[in-house]
Amino acid sequence: MTEPAQQFASDNQAGICPEALAALVAANAGGHVPSYGDDGWTVALRERMCRLFETDTAQTFLVFNGTAANALALSALCRPFEATICHAFSHIETDEAGAPEVFSGGAKLLTVDTPGGKLTLDAVDAAARRYEGFHHVKARALSLTQSTELGTIYSLAELGALSAVARRHGLRVHMDGARFANAVAALGCAPADASWRAGVDVLSFGLTKNGLALGEAIVFFDAALAESFAWRVKQMGQLASKMRFLAAPWLAMLEDDTWLRHARHANAMAARLAAGLAPVAGVRLLHTVEANAVFADLPVAVQARLRAKGWRFYTFLGETGCRLMCAWDTTPETVDRFVADIALSA
Repeated sequence: MTEPAQQFASDNQAGICPEALAALVAANAGGHVPSYGDDGWTVALRERMCRLFETDTAQTFLVFNGTAANALALSALCRPFEATICHAFSHIETDEAGAPEVFSGGAKLLTVDTPGGKLTLDAVDAAARRYEGFHHVKARALSLTQSTELGTIYSLAELGALSAVARRHGLRVHMDGARFANAVAALGCAPADASWRAGVDVLSFGLTKNGLALGEAIVFFDAALAESFAWRVKQMGQLASKMRFLAAPWLAMLEDDTWLRHARHANAMAARLAAGLAPVAGVRLLHTVEANAVFADLPVAVQARLRAKGWRFYTFLGETGCRLMCAWDTTPETVDRFVADIALSA
């Protein structure tokens, strides 16, 4: 039995896309250049981000990974006695080992469990009102995940409405955009429409899951929030000395909308996978497939038979709720092979 070369466990498992790899090699051939972000690639990326988001005020910082991007962004919004409202399935709650609390000096997360991984207006309003007085933490930020950890997507109207509720309670809005590319590709909108125009103050913009080796961007749309942020980045060990090796691949991904092309492909493969699984007896799709994730209910015995064939994926919800992630390089042949194997195993 030959183990499949591509898997569905995580879009993090895919390699570096050709565009990013070529940019990395080209940056390496440039000889000695200034360090710590004073190189031409990093300077150009900051300018390029402003054009991408159609604003002159965007402030961009590169860090090594998504956990740091989220935790550092929230540390700029919340003081130690304050809190961030987020979904119970959000990455900051379930997969960051308390980093947001550590980076902020103790600010808490107030979690809400609502269907489909998406926060609702009533839930956010109730969470913002949950505590009053100095005996309790004070809600200060709202964190939205786009696309969500369950593969669903907030519409532009939903983003705007949630941001409006946040504003009424004096909350700043953070977006965990580890898969922001997949959401923008699915929505078919301008990046600005899915971020600052919808009320987002700071975006953790990720492309590692979309073809980069490493390096996530923190984009502040309110420049005042970025005051002294460079010191936070340095203090938390997230300042790359050879910053060009983070910035050059980013520039390559933004060129000719490569980032969106890869995201569209990943989304299309997820749609193909969902269409293939839908008619299989004993298999049930758990959530609407809107981005590059498919959640399916698979009996335990079926999971065991698939893993015996070499397939890797996560059992994400209970014993039978499985997450299947498609990546920038997932091929139709891989999808069809998996569908065929699951049909034989069901």
